[in-house]
Amino acid sequence: MRETDLPAVLLVDKPKGPTSHDVIQVARRGLAVRRIGHTGTLDPFASGLLLLCVGRATRLAEYFHLLPKTYSATAVLGVETDTEDHTGEVTARTDEWQSVTLDGIEGAVGRLRGEQAQLPPSYSAKKVAGRRAYEAARAGETVELAAKTIQVHRLDVVDVRLPEVEFVVEVSTGTYVRAIARDLGRDLGCGAHLKSLRRTSIGPFAVGGAASLADLEEGHIPASASLSAARSLSWLQIRTLSPSEVTEVEHGRGIQDLAMAGSSELPVAMVAGDRLVAVGRRDSTVLRPEKVFHD
Repeated sequence: MRETDLPAVLLVDKPKGPTSHDVIQVARRGLAVRRIGHTGTLDPFASGLLLLCVGRATRLAEYFHLLPKTYSATAVLGVETDTEDHTGEVTARTDEWQSVTLDGIEGAVGRLRGEQAQLPPSYSAKKVAGRRAYEAARAGETVELAAKTIQVHRLDVVDVRLPEVEFVVEVSTGTYVRAIARDLGRDLGCGAHLKSLRRTSIGPFAVGGAASLADLEEGHIPASASLSAARSLSWLQIRTLSPSEVTEVEHGRGIQDLAMAGSSELPVAMVAGDRLVAVGRRDSTVLRPEKVFHD
């Protein structure tokens, strides 16, 4: 299959079990294309939405990190594990969860909303001295990670069946939902770990129309799971180019943009019809292409 016949971005519903890289391997075989990358991994025990960038669109992956992610999750109170999820070894167990109240849960949840410094799990892909934290943790070494500023845009309790607490959370990129479950349990004084996790959306893209692993294996992509480059960036600010501006941008030159003057770090999708010509950034009255996609 030619790259021009392929979608730029694929919405995939990853099942529990395979790694995100496993999903990419299936997509490579099914679509007969090598250049495929993801915009953010899911742990093997988790399910839900993966965005895969295909061919030249792998250059777009970094922009999707700006989007918030929404998850459905279940925490189990009273048990902590070394991985902070149900796949790890139990490190602490208590019956203190039996004294937890609904008011106490709502109070703890409220304290976890908004901007905060989150300590990543020891079993994570964060690098410490050039080495993945989970590699050091599995080797029995002490892992010291720095807290990272994250944003919890939404955190709502859906159901409580103690010792389990089901919740929905919308977070910034780089947030660990495992750590949210951990911190919820510690705030309640009983500890907790994450039992289940499903990513339901990334920005405006929902898992409902995503392709299944079987679809990828067969090389059959539903229309609802297939996005062009321009459509995949429709959530960005859009600048429609004239024919003369297309020529300038394709040669890497900036164009005047008096209508929206001012500097900004946010990217701008530069399009001509339904074609993505470039992604650029504003510098005063000039819109400069950052990545150009030739037709």
